[in-house]
Amino acid sequence: DVQLQASGGGLVQPGGSLRLSCAASGFSFDTYAIGWFRQAPGKEREGVSCISSSDRSIDSADSVKGQFTISSDSAKKTLYLQMDNLKAEDTAIYYCAATSIAHKCVVWLYDYWGQGTLVTVSS
Repeated sequence: DVQLQASGGGLVQPGGSLRLSCAASGFSFDTYAIGWFRQAPGKEREGVSCISSSDRSIDSADSVKGQFTISSDSAKKTLYLQMDNLKAEDTAIYYCAATSIAHKCVVWLYDYWGQGTLVTVSS
């Protein structure tokens, strides 16, 4: 079974940093598309940053470019999201997700979802 376990969320002050981790199992970590999504209170879930299934290129939302960095460790089968200079509007539940084929960080393309980890940015 595909399993995705996100962790690393918490309360952070504006301007602070957090690193999220997603431990993956049950699928081919090196060939599946895998990425991060978030859902803020009262808003729809949106793509944050994803690694594509084909050429492992990265597709990120414009709102996080230069602020968030996605990376992966194949040996550990773990996906990371380094989040810097956090702002109040980054407050959301962050989910990791995976699918066999995807080239864009779009919610409806992804089949497997983890449980989410809450990030709260507040002073």
